[in-house]
Order: sequence, then structure tokens, then C-alpha cells
Amino acid sequence: MQKDKIVVGLDIGSTKICAIVGRKNDYGKLEILGMGKAVSEGVTRGLVTNIDKTVEAIMQAIAEAEQQSGINIRVVNVGIAGQHIKSLKQRGSITRTSSDTEISVEDINRLTNDMYRTVIPPGSEIIHVLPQNYTVDYEGGIKDPVGMSGIKLEADFHIITAQTTAIHNINKCVRRANLEIENLILEPIASSMAVLTKEEKEAGVALIDIGGGTTDIAIFYDNIIRHTAVIPFGGTIITSDIKEGCMVMPNQAESLKVKFGKAIAEDASWNEVVSIPGLRNRMPKEISVKNLAHIIEARMEEIIEMVHAEIIRSGYENRLAGGVVITGGGAQLQDAKELFELVTGLDARIGYPNEYLGKSKVEVIKNPMYATPVGLVLAGFQSIDERENRYMQVQATKTTQPQTQASSTPAKEARKPQGGDFFRRILDKTKSFMIDDFEDKNDY
Repeated sequence: MQKDKIVVGLDIGSTKICAIVGRKNDYGKLEILGMGKAVSEGVTRGLVTNIDKTVEAIMQAIAEAEQQSGINIRVVNVGIAGQHIKSLKQRGSITRTSSDTEISVEDINRLTNDMYRTVIPPGSEIIHVLPQNYTVDYEGGIKDPVGMSGIKLEADFHIITAQTTAIHNINKCVRRANLEIENLILEPIASSMAVLTKEEKEAGVALIDIGGGTTDIAIFYDNIIRHTAVIPFGGTIITSDIKEGCMVMPNQAESLKVKFGKAIAEDASWNEVVSIPGLRNRMPKEISVKNLAHIIEARMEEIIEMVHAEIIRSGYENRLAGGVVITGGGAQLQDAKELFELVTGLDARIGYPNEYLGKSKVEVIKNPMYATPVGLVLAGFQSIDERENRYMQVQATKTTQPQTQASSTPAKEARKPQGGDFFRRILDKTKSFMIDDFEDKNDY
């Protein structure tokens, strides 16, 4: 049973590396058994830039998660993001041997696997092939063609690629930490599994995951992922702006953003001032919260405008009845939701990863910044479901196969006596000749 299975999600982010251990409870909800977290100093904008530091942080996060959960971790589901992520649309088709037999899961898998051979730019690898709609014998708009009859099976696919070196560096870091990768999953897809409802995906929704180094976008419509994109700016660039604009240390800039930052400067008061400790033998520095808000608003507006441009480019701007769901660490910024609504004109809400969570030992996990690792655990369970379903379908096919052979045996036996058929044809022709001759004589 699935409740006996343990799945681990490993989020290798630009600001933190987080490992989460989870299992399904009796009600199908996700129960978090343990969590480990470490500062990420070897990852920049989703790319591993220092192998040793990344390995050290992974091992630290895994050790903490093992200690909390009491589980020995060896296999993990890893997220991947970064500016190198690209997506493209591709159409594929296969021709089946007969229209008498039903379209099977094997036919769907064959069509999907063919798309992994799509020609892509050198230095890239396909990480996801996501079907959109199927067409059977030129009849389109089919979501699930299994069980239908037809010769030609076609589909539109959303193909996601990643840089080969980025994948290899992630694999190298995970292997050096004595772990094995079960699945490599695009982070916005994982986050969407943790914070979006089925109704939102059906109605049309844009998930915006504001991380440390990147902002990830995933657009859903009709319960199908339609568009993905990665913007190379996140919370770190806001912290950098505060550091430069207020002339403070990086850790002080981060504290200012988290504790006093506002995304809309109009809501900040001129009278509110924050005192920052000075360097050795220097006087404390006073920072105006209003000025701080102006710095944050300028950068947040730029990020949101880039997000809005991607939504428009996807062609689904006017179909997003579910609006925008903001998650990730950047979603905690005060007034972020309101600024998204002002800039995009779409309804917005903050996405918390508690949609599918049950009772957990780690309550801090119900925070937007943990949407990706929670989603990676959910993606791992979905992968288990898919494997088990395929196995059951193969077993069902093996069970019914002897009956099919038995029913076809009489037809084979009826074709066996070829000699008898030969003499029977001669006899029939002789009878036909005699009847024709008799009719000809009667005409006279």
C-alpha cells in the first residue's frame, strides 16, 4: 500500500537546499516525517556553480531530515530550474496496424517516447514531454484516447528542455552525497502540485514561484499545463538592490526586506524609521521604511512586468479564470499580492503548500517557501501511482491474452484443410456448369 512508501524531495535552490521526507496517511493526505535545511552557497540562479559547497549543503540537509524522520535516505526526487530551461511545442503521430483493436496505453507510451527523440539544440536534454490534446483519425480535442478505435494517433506536446551541463552537475552533486535520483522534475511543475487545486487548473491559472535566484512560471488551462518559463530574477536581486540603495551589509539588507519590506511604497509611512547597527566604532544607520519600499517596489514591478509578458506570450491571458497564484519565498513580501493585481489586472492569491497536507510533525512546512520540496514529494508519489497503474495494465493484458488466442483457434482450424477446399471448388464449378447448360437448353 502507498501509505507504507516513503518519498523524499530535494530542492536545490539558490538560497537554500531543503530535503523533505513524506508518506501518505490512511486518507491519502501527505504526512511530513522530517525536514532538513541548509544555506545554499554553491548555486546561482538555479545553476550549480560550486560542486563542493553544494554537496556539503545537500549532506547537511539530508542528515537533518534523517535525524528528524528516523529514515535512512538513499533515493531522492530532485527539482531543476534556472534560466537554461526552455520549452517548445511539437506535434507527433503514429500509425497503428489496425482500427479494429482499441488504442491502448502502450500506443500512448509509444507516441510519447517518440517525442524524446525530437531534435533540439546541441547541449540540451529533454526532461519532460507533456501531452496537450490528442487527435484520432483527424478528430481532435480528445483528452484520453485509450479505448477508442482508429488508425492514426496524433498529439500536441509541450516539451521542456534543460542544459546538459546543468543536469550533469546536479547528478554529480547528488551522487557525491551518496544519493540516487529517482526523478528529475521541473520546479514550477512540482510547486503547482503542492499549491494549486484541480478546479484552478481546470479554469485556468498562472502559478508564479518567486524563489531566491529565479521566478518560475507555469500556466494551466483545462487541467493541462500549457506554458512554462523561467525569469532570471528573484528575491536575491531585491536584497542586492537594498544593499546598494541603503548601503548596508547583505545580511542586514535581507533582514530589512523580510521584516520591514513592502511591495507598494504608498502603504509605507514617512515617519517610520529602522535603525541598523553600524560597523565597528561607527554610529548606527537609520533607514526610512518609505525609501526601502520604493527600492523594493521598483524591482518587484520589473519582475511582475516580465511575468505578465510571459503570460501574454503564452496566449492564455484571457483564459485565466483562476487568476494568479503566487508562491515561493518572495510571496511572503508584504503587499506582493496587491502589486500583482495592480500590474497584471488578474485576481491573485498566495499559494500555501497545505492543499494536500495532513497532520505533520513539522508545522513550519506550511509556508510558501517550501512549496517546491513539498511538491517534489507529491510528484514522487504520482510517479509511483503511474508505475503501479502500468504494471496492473500489463498484468491485465497477460490475463486476457490466452482467451484471445483460444477464440481465434477455430478460425485457424477452419483454414487448415486446404486440400478439401480445392476439391470443393472443382465440385462447385462442375455444378455451376451443369446448371447453366440445363438453362441454355430450356431457352431453346
